Amino acid sequence: MKLVIAVIKPFKLDEVREALSAAGVQGMTVTEVKGFGRQKGQTEIYRGAEYTTNMVPKIKIEVAIEDSQASHVVETIQQAAHTGSIGDGKIFVMDIGQAVRIRTGETNETAL
Repeated sequence: MKLVIAVIKPFKLDEVREALSAAGVQGMTVTEVKGFGRQKGQTEIYRGAEYTTNMVPKIKIEVAIEDSQASHVVETIQQAAHTGSIGDGKIFVMDIGQAVRIRTGETNETAL
């Protein structure tokens, strides 16, 4: 099993969600997060005053999948989240040691 974590631009969430649903992903966790990478923050205007924030709002998507789906899910997220400009985000893939569905007690792949 794999855990795919994608950090993307907030306005790309619906496109990524729809693409993952079309690819057969049955569930995901979405969290609003803040952070920075190479872009080192951004400049915004609020009530006529310009200010710089060093933390950029992003969306973190977490998807638990079977090993065989990992490369397809990564490719799907990459295509749906791509804008071609700085700050498009990152995708991380990690191994999952165990998964348990709390309601039924199912484990591992059957719990996904």
